[in-house]
Amino acid sequence: MYFAALLARTEDGWEASDTELDDVETLSDLADLAREASPDEDTVLVLIEQEDAWFGVVRVDGEEDPRIYVSDAAAAARSSYGEILLTELLGRDPDDGDDLDALDLDGTEDGESDADDGNDVDDGDTEGGSAAAGAAESVPHGPVGDALILDDLGVSETDLRLMSTDAVTEIAESLGASETLETVR
Repeated sequence: MYFAALLARTEDGWEASDTELDDVETLSDLADLAREASPDEDTVLVLIEQEDAWFGVVRVDGEEDPRIYVSDAAAAARSSYGEILLTELLGRDPDDGDDLDALDLDGTEDGESDADDGNDVDDGDTEGGSAAAGAAESVPHGPVGDALILDDLGVSETDLRLMSTDAVTEIAESLGASETLETVR
């Protein structure tokens, strides 16, 4: 399971909205979704959390390029939502060696693993391993991205890196938006 929310900073404080990521396929789609939450081009945070395995923060400030932080790249690589973020962070092409069709949106494998599932990808692996396993090996364990993404909002790099099991709630508390976030949780 995953949880995703948008926190938009307004002159009256933070406004939260629950968001469905089912139609989001790229970082650009995610940034557009965030920009729609704030017509005044204020700061918008997209907070994504998956079963205490990893969390991600995407920050959109007006028309600037989104800034991204992912707490555990290896865990996020097993999720299609995490893969959206990692594609940008690691400069990966999601069609080059990754088999995201084998993953549910919650990051778990579809059914039993099959040697021939009809989705053969030539990833240069002559040992017979899956493309997803080869891709996972190239993903670093641990955090990736802009660890200073929330520094100006009161969440230091150190604080962000120490967050783990309930990071989205901890971030909202640090921003003074925990009650606002709870309305959409």
